[in-house]
Amino acid sequence: MVQNQLVTRGICDARVLAALETVPRELFVPDLHSSMAYDDCALPISEGQTISQPFTVAFMAEALQLEGPEKVLEVGTGSGYGAAVLGSLAAEIHSVERIRPLVEEARKRLEHLNYDNVHVYESDGTLGLAELAPFDAIVVTAGAQQLPQPYVDQLGDGGRIVIPIGPTQRCQSIFRYVRRGEELSSENLGQFAFVPLIGEHGWDESTL
Repeated sequence: MVQNQLVTRGICDARVLAALETVPRELFVPDLHSSMAYDDCALPISEGQTISQPFTVAFMAEALQLEGPEKVLEVGTGSGYGAAVLGSLAAEIHSVERIRPLVEEARKRLEHLNYDNVHVYESDGTLGLAELAPFDAIVVTAGAQQLPQPYVDQLGDGGRIVIPIGPTQRCQSIFRYVRRGEELSSENLGQFAFVPLIGEHGWDESTL
């Protein structure tokens, strides 16, 4: 997977490649799909959600430009796979998920795998986690219509936000925002498709 799917498609951060190589992805997908765990595709998990394809996870992790000591907010825990990858790259991961069964399942997996630096919360992810701010990096694994203001408010100086944004629910571009003082610069990193970001500062679930 690392060589054929990641390196050949431009992922070059050695720490990200090592994390994708060591986190056991097969433990984060349903048994029915375990034989496909390392295929270059998204897979269904419980509650009608998905686990992103390995390349997408690696791409977003690399875009965060993590060096090791950071405190990271992840929005959209899902199976917990992305949180585990981030837990291999940064000191402190706080991951938010709105669907209770996914929260419970992810906590069990991460505890079983001894990711003691990863903490999972049940909450509206569009609100972030103000009580734990500021964050050095924020990564959002669902597509938003626009950048939610709580993420900007909770980002520390020099911090990065990586988030898919687009006018439709299944077609977005991943943007990286960087804070320098009161200035927030943005960079379009390319098109991807994600499930919609639902919550107070996201899509209205009743319209989906």
